[in-house]
Amino acid sequence: MSLNFYTRVVSSCLFPLHEKLKHHGTVPIRKEMERTQWLSPERMEKLRIDRLRAFLSNVGEHVPYYRNVFQTHQFNPAIVKNLEDLAQLPFLTKEIIRANTDQLKSEIAQNLSRFNTGGSSGEPLIFFLGNERISHDVAAKWRATRWWGVDIGDPEIVVWGSPIELGTQDKVRQIRDSLLRTKLLPAFEMTEAKLDSFVDEIRSMRPKMLFGYPSALAHIAQHAESRGLRMNDLGIRVAFVTSEKLYDHQREHISRVFGCRVANGYGGRDAGFIAHACPSGGMHITAEDIIVEIVDDAGNLLPHGQAGEIVTTHLATNDFPFIRYRTGDVGILDDKPCSCGRGLPLLKEIQGRTTDFIVAQNGTVMHGLALVYILRDLPGVSKFKIIQENLLLTRIQLETDSQFDETAIPLIVAGFKQRLGEAVQIDIERVTDIPKESSGKYRYVVSNVKAALFSPNDTDKVLTQ
Repeated sequence: MSLNFYTRVVSSCLFPLHEKLKHHGTVPIRKEMERTQWLSPERMEKLRIDRLRAFLSNVGEHVPYYRNVFQTHQFNPAIVKNLEDLAQLPFLTKEIIRANTDQLKSEIAQNLSRFNTGGSSGEPLIFFLGNERISHDVAAKWRATRWWGVDIGDPEIVVWGSPIELGTQDKVRQIRDSLLRTKLLPAFEMTEAKLDSFVDEIRSMRPKMLFGYPSALAHIAQHAESRGLRMNDLGIRVAFVTSEKLYDHQREHISRVFGCRVANGYGGRDAGFIAHACPSGGMHITAEDIIVEIVDDAGNLLPHGQAGEIVTTHLATNDFPFIRYRTGDVGILDDKPCSCGRGLPLLKEIQGRTTDFIVAQNGTVMHGLALVYILRDLPGVSKFKIIQENLLLTRIQLETDSQFDETAIPLIVAGFKQRLGEAVQIDIERVTDIPKESSGKYRYVVSNVKAALFSPNDTDKVLTQ
């Protein structure tokens, strides 16, 4: 059986069966998206307005929180005539979701799945998604994957995962990943031995695509180069990166070492699959599902070309609505069409999530998210910021509310010491507010050790203790 034939079997049979068994409508949604992406901007706008009107009508009828909001603001979804009418509604924030979680659930929702995220702001959030929302996000990601000449079933290396996700590799999931030809590598612990094994895995598997954090893929590329190992003859077609801001030096390094193009994606578990780059370079918004607004500090809408906070409305969230959701990220909308011909609107620039590497006392390099996962799902943690001052001192700024259990403090310290080293001092600072960076975003992991050892202008330097 040829590799291409096997990919077709997975893409057209095995994965659709997998999604059907999970009660997801992914396949027809993806096929419809591959049709609508070629609509003219005018027809795309009409499609979005029609979907927005239907979505808001459903939410106003079945979601207690928005039923009250619509009454308070005397908002009638039936009279929505353009996307700008959304501005009549208030913003949705993490604080509002935390305070109204049950009221945000649709009264007719079934089989909601619980999710959590640390978010780009370092504010842990628990929320719920229905099968409709999950199906649309998977379909949007699948469509974007196919833009690059690869498909589900092509060999793939994924540099990803939380300690929880990596600890639940049961037999069913292992079989699924084997059938889909996906290999998951933990992105957190990056000792010399681990990096050697990552490089060996990539060279052995010869994947068609890579997927992961840009910082992690750049770090693996740097390690392979320092070992004098060639990686650009493996047949890798594309490296998909997401969850962090992609810097130019990372793009260049990943592309040069792996001999492939780099495709940037932007989104999150909360906000959804917001945008993805096509081979022509345009950062296309998933316009069929997501409306993006750019607002200033006062919440006023900004025109195309001006930088402001990215606010999203996801039209496939009837079960747990995300309407005018403040992401905390900064971006710019583009009013120029992409040369690829798709009618999907564009993001011109994104100030996305930034997560540093952390260096343990023994020199082990790990992704900053390894520490975030200790904090992000603790009840009562409103915001946090992790600052690694040096190899022997890490500070945690912690903003909490009345739900926080003080007995969690020693557990936090123990978790950090387990990853960083028992001799490392962990200082927890209880604060009433964590200020933003000058960019307007929060940085929730800052490593001064990493900054001293590896700078964007010195990408060939090996990260060592």
